[in-house]
Amino acid sequence: MIRQTFRLRCLLVISIFCPQSFAADRVAGRSRPFHFENDILPVFTRFGCNSSSCHGKAEGQNGFKLSVFGFDPAADYDSLLKEGRGRRIFTPAPEHSLLLQKISGGVAHGGGIRIARGTDEFELLRAWIQAGMPFGDPKDPKVVHIRVEPCERVMEMNAKQQIRVIAVYGDGRETDVTHYARFQTNQEGLAAVTENGLVTTGNSPGEVAIMAAYMGSVGVFKALVPRRETIEPLPRLPANNFIDRAVWEKLQKLHIRPSEPAEDGEYLRRVYLDILGTLPTAVEARSFLEGDRPERRAIFVNHLLHRPEFADYWALKWADLLRVDRQVLGAKQAYAYYRWIRESFAANKPMDQFAREIITAEGPLAEDGPANFYKVVRKPGEAASTLSQVFLGVRIACAECHHHPYDRWSQADYLGMQAYFTPVELRNSGAQQMVMEANRAPATMHPRTGMPIYPHALGSKMPGADPPGKRRESLADWLTAPDNPWFAKNIVNRTWAHFLGRGFVEPVDDVRVTNPPTNPQLLDALAQDFIRSKYDFKELIRSITSSQAYQLSSRPNATNEQDEQNYSRALLKRIDAEVLLDMVCQATGVPERFSGMPAGTRAIQLWDSQVPHYFLKLFGRPVRASACECERNQQPGVSQVLHLLNGAEIHGKLVHPRGTIARLVRDKTDNNALVEELYLTFFSRMPSITERQVAQEYLQKEPARRREAAEDLAWGMMNSLEFVFNH
Repeated sequence: MIRQTFRLRCLLVISIFCPQSFAADRVAGRSRPFHFENDILPVFTRFGCNSSSCHGKAEGQNGFKLSVFGFDPAADYDSLLKEGRGRRIFTPAPEHSLLLQKISGGVAHGGGIRIARGTDEFELLRAWIQAGMPFGDPKDPKVVHIRVEPCERVMEMNAKQQIRVIAVYGDGRETDVTHYARFQTNQEGLAAVTENGLVTTGNSPGEVAIMAAYMGSVGVFKALVPRRETIEPLPRLPANNFIDRAVWEKLQKLHIRPSEPAEDGEYLRRVYLDILGTLPTAVEARSFLEGDRPERRAIFVNHLLHRPEFADYWALKWADLLRVDRQVLGAKQAYAYYRWIRESFAANKPMDQFAREIITAEGPLAEDGPANFYKVVRKPGEAASTLSQVFLGVRIACAECHHHPYDRWSQADYLGMQAYFTPVELRNSGAQQMVMEANRAPATMHPRTGMPIYPHALGSKMPGADPPGKRRESLADWLTAPDNPWFAKNIVNRTWAHFLGRGFVEPVDDVRVTNPPTNPQLLDALAQDFIRSKYDFKELIRSITSSQAYQLSSRPNATNEQDEQNYSRALLKRIDAEVLLDMVCQATGVPERFSGMPAGTRAIQLWDSQVPHYFLKLFGRPVRASACECERNQQPGVSQVLHLLNGAEIHGKLVHPRGTIARLVRDKTDNNALVEELYLTFFSRMPSITERQVAQEYLQKEPARRREAAEDLAWGMMNSLEFVFNH
């Protein structure tokens, strides 16, 4: 009787201190002892103890180190019980353990009070210490995945929704772990989420994803937030191709009416900057605006795709991603690398072939351009993570040390990709260097388990031995295969982001389950169309630019003024530093001189990102130290505004005696004609009636100062939003 009463009391203690575990096991008719990984680590994760800003950082915090988000339970257990001379745990009086004293505020703690005395979590830790700090049976079931309930919902603006997180274990047991899960929204402007999973929508329409993470597993709750006011009747929207049908369908669900089509001048300027990174000249703008062929927009795109500036501009963008770095490579090899990229785009090389040549590159660096990638990125793991980010849009770098905090990738996944590149060697052959692939690669071992890791692609099962043949060849086969889940979508997403101002997935190189696309149906359709075209990059551009969605005006209406993710209007886009400098030079008619480059070199033709230039640095040119799109700084700054307003170099171009303004003042004696040419030069359009009248009145005020007045008008245009943004 006494033993039975004692057992009931023990069960009562467990039910109070660990109610989730007790509830799950009571159904099975048995009590379950503590398990460090299943019961204790979630507490540390829930309160941020093992985050990278606390004890999970690389060097730990104040002598106490935990693995990030509990990816290494055995190391965390040893750190708690065996390090610090065992002073962190005091079994005879658990409440006096340094661990509990610190987290509850009994002893000074840099992180403050994390878990107050008397809470369920505090009592759980105390009971675990009192029970002898069991690690648990390593064979016990672990979390295999989590389920988020509900998984999706249509929500009104300023509405609330509590979501639940259910952990599913290997033995089929399910436990509500909402209280221990981590939550994150992918769109702060659309919805926020509390630490307990309460979602609150904002005042903007769109689709938002809320990530839930627990013990290395992730799940997503999606909310569609339409506008309150419906559109009656729904407009019949024109559809130039399949892109428009998918965009219109989404907009109708959100009760959003798209903007009007862009006028010819707005479209012309946009498509020139997007395809060529170059402004149309006044002559080109006038010719297009005076044309009357209904299909002239498509004809013009085809013309632009065959101009040399196309290869210049896209080589610049991919040289950033693939890190053409003169400081590492030297001038000769860096130029060979750049030249290969530019020739690839000039020849419209299929993007799968382009990727394959980078992955499998081998040979002398001065002769084989893509081989230079392996001199810039020498470490096998860095090569794997860089190429995954560039060609798949998947970030795996953080899985080098621990499980990815927002995705499914583990250290084994990272090492499996790294193993493809371990045979790559950089050898000296006479006076030149060569990239070679060794016949026997060093073994890749898991740093925690000590087990061998064989090459295997992301999302695939690891084989039991090294695959036959060259490793990088098999990786290229997998990466460029039509059924690869990421490659085609990544190229499409990056290209769509460039032309529409926002990718289906943002950031474009952060593709993961917990960051879903805004329009998955359209992303899938574009990817399939890209595959059917044999990865034809120019054909992808034709599809995008021919859509009505791309050709919408940037002027918002009452229904879409807060929409920035559903392509209901053209977004204002920051212009790349090199493009903006070329625009200034072209509009003023005064070219720039770059140190060490031939006269006439334009900024988009600079293969060397280290060419010193204040304007380019000020406006965010990347240094190519990483493959992240974020390296190109697109954030505006006061110094940028002041430079355009007051910079001596800019002023010198405007007043140059052989520049555009001086020439127009000489050639256009009629003020009306002069105003037209200025607007065509800077804005690629004709002036409105009001603009024409105001400009002419300004020119007529002091006829003796006509050139200065024209320079003033040009200066005002150059500093307008219409000039410094692509719209």
